Amino acid sequence: MQTSVINIESIRNDFPILKRKVHKDKQLIYFDNAATSQKPIQVIEAISDYYLNYNSNIHRAVHELAEEATAAYETTRDKVAKFINVKNREEIVFVRGTTEAINLVAYSWGRQNVYKDDIIVTTEYEHHSNIVPWQMLAKEKGAKLEYIGVDDKGELILDQLDGYLDTGRVKLVTFSQMSNVLGTITNSDEIIKKCRKKGVKILVDAAQSVPHLKVDLQKLDCDFFAFSAHKMLGPTGVGVLWAKKELLESMSPFNGGGDMIREVHKYETTWNDLPYKFEAGTPNIADVIGFAAAMDYLERIGMDKVREHEIELTKYALDKLSQIKKIKLYGPNEMAKRGGVISFNLGDIHPHDLATIVDEDGVAIRSGHHCAQVLMERLDVAATSRASFYIYNTKEEIDVFIKSLNRAKELFRI
Repeated sequence: MQTSVINIESIRNDFPILKRKVHKDKQLIYFDNAATSQKPIQVIEAISDYYLNYNSNIHRAVHELAEEATAAYETTRDKVAKFINVKNREEIVFVRGTTEAINLVAYSWGRQNVYKDDIIVTTEYEHHSNIVPWQMLAKEKGAKLEYIGVDDKGELILDQLDGYLDTGRVKLVTFSQMSNVLGTITNSDEIIKKCRKKGVKILVDAAQSVPHLKVDLQKLDCDFFAFSAHKMLGPTGVGVLWAKKELLESMSPFNGGGDMIREVHKYETTWNDLPYKFEAGTPNIADVIGFAAAMDYLERIGMDKVREHEIELTKYALDKLSQIKKIKLYGPNEMAKRGGVISFNLGDIHPHDLATIVDEDGVAIRSGHHCAQVLMERLDVAATSRASFYIYNTKEEIDVFIKSLNRAKELFRI
């Protein structure tokens, strides 16, 4: 019953952790990919190779190890530029993750451009990482934070954006390209089109989209774009902020210290060129190098096939889940509008209890508010359960999951 678009057996063989048994004899089924993905052996070996053979700091020394490390690190920057289709490699800034990228923009761009009574617009289905930095900025500056609402289908009510833009006071619109709870794929083109007409800057939180969808920033035409390596087969502690060159040049550095300077004197410092102006201190060299291996892996499969595989899995899972009585599913029904993320509640079973039960059967899912409490308030629930899929998941695993949910129903007599 495996999907037909990719060689799932070959892929699964590349992920050592998938051979793991949990609770003594249960085969691990990993459905928590929206939180972080598993890592193929190619990524693990790339990191190990750096530490075994050419561990060194970068950009500073001229010895052979340093030159090899610097070359490998900078090769990753080139691969990121190609992966998201941008022309200028100096627009790629390495950070610790999507959260730091958004905070960097809020600090370095926001504090120079947002003033009293200005408006920042986000959405009701954002991750806290795309809400809290703007709350902090709005409070500091006396600005307002407004929200685009979510309808009962799990889609944004984009007409509300028109009202905000018509005030003439909106400085930034920021949104997730894919919801980490509903799986909703945002109509990015429509939002950007509306903002461009009003001269409003756009930040896209792509933490959930880049791992699963083919992205082309030359077509998307946003101003800021942020994503993380660890959700796309790469290591934790690595992320990317892309921004238009003219914006990065106008922004003040986020951190001060080594490598982001050109010259330092007693009372004055000049900044390094882009992107190093925003990369202070010794970076996460090994994991940036590992990130290159992750992108290589996805490129070999092809992002179109990654998407096809997940559509097939998600449709199969939704069909099976919808047959379970007393289940409440969240998010769009149309597969073209959703990614491989399914959030749900089953009767009156608390999501944490449900996650514990299915874990006993080897199935790892997420439970809680998923760092999206604003959305939980909109849905009028305290929490949901969430299953999220990736390239190594199968229909057979979904069948085990469904069987486990039915066991939970029997235990709770619902």
